[in-house]
Amino acid sequence: MCFAVTAGVCVANVYLAQPLLDSLASAFRVPPGAIGSVVTATQAGSVLALLLIVPLGDRCDRRRLMLLLAPGLVLALLAVALARHYLVLLAAMAAVGALGTAMTQGLIAYAANAAGPHERGRVVGMTQSGVVVGLLLARVWAGALADGLGWRGVYLASAVLVAGVGLVVWRELPRLAGSPSSLPYLQLLRSTVALLRTDPVLRRRGLLGALLFAVFNIFWSPLALSLAGPPHSLSHAAIGAFGLLGALGALGAGKAGRWTDRGWHRRTSICALLLMAFAWLPLAGMPLSLWSLMLGVVLLDLGCQALHVTNQSLILGGPPESHGRLIACYMLFYAVGSGAGALASTSVYAWAGWLAVCGLGAGVSLFALVFWWLCEAAPRPPTGGACALAP
Repeated sequence: MCFAVTAGVCVANVYLAQPLLDSLASAFRVPPGAIGSVVTATQAGSVLALLLIVPLGDRCDRRRLMLLLAPGLVLALLAVALARHYLVLLAAMAAVGALGTAMTQGLIAYAANAAGPHERGRVVGMTQSGVVVGLLLARVWAGALADGLGWRGVYLASAVLVAGVGLVVWRELPRLAGSPSSLPYLQLLRSTVALLRTDPVLRRRGLLGALLFAVFNIFWSPLALSLAGPPHSLSHAAIGAFGLLGALGALGAGKAGRWTDRGWHRRTSICALLLMAFAWLPLAGMPLSLWSLMLGVVLLDLGCQALHVTNQSLILGGPPESHGRLIACYMLFYAVGSGAGALASTSVYAWAGWLAVCGLGAGVSLFALVFWWLCEAAPRPPTGGACALAP
């Protein structure tokens, strides 16, 4: 539970900006079609963290690394709150993305390392459930505070909350037995990239991860821009409250981990991908009915989180001393997919509106389903093609 709560608080900071994009566009006088660069900057920071910081967990004491990262995240959040120029804001958002991602993914590797092989899926699923809840409550937290304190107040309050999390890490997280990797830092980084060449499960599940997080951000990034305008004209608090519906995705995350422990990862994957694709039908009805939006949010989050935990559980089946590097490689795919999805969806929304966004999301979801089918279900050719990624 400690892993889940701490990871949830840390990941929330990476997603605080999404329900605030309209306020940020107004405050910094940025066109709505370009404000997705805030999310992209955050994901760029995530990429740097995955390349340079998360692999350190395989070489250093994971608990000590968390204690160093927490104060850095507090300072980054304060920098966002105090930013007066757009370039400063982007740099501070990149720092929040880097440190928030490093702590979150480090904690998932930490939890997998602390669990036995027979319960790794369950423990990873529980930690990921905390990530899901934190990610979604971030939108509620940000929306409610922004209506009363403004967007700067959101980041100031989050800095205080992360400082409290640092105390939890210091007091509660267990020390791990076993010897960390003895590789020098530069060799450790090279070995992280080498895993992409040598681990076919990582490659296949990483590509699925990139597609699922592109889908996830295609929906969430332009949502605030759409709901803040006619016909709904909702407040920040009301927009953020839609994140509560996605908390059901935490149920999908927990179940997916247990099913993967039982060897049911294929049926979990196909169910999750079908939910992701089908969700865009009710989401397309959002301009006419908020009830349709609610149904779509539940289906999309259930599918995305179940597939995410299945991916992580399979990838973390490798040696414990490589968990940090494995999760870093997997989340590189996530960061690329998230950034591309956010930028593409806000641009498509500015160009052609909400229905075009739904068409984009449905197309990417169906592509992910076809990719999984070619690699997992259809007969595999001995060489070449997408299926060569499969073990």
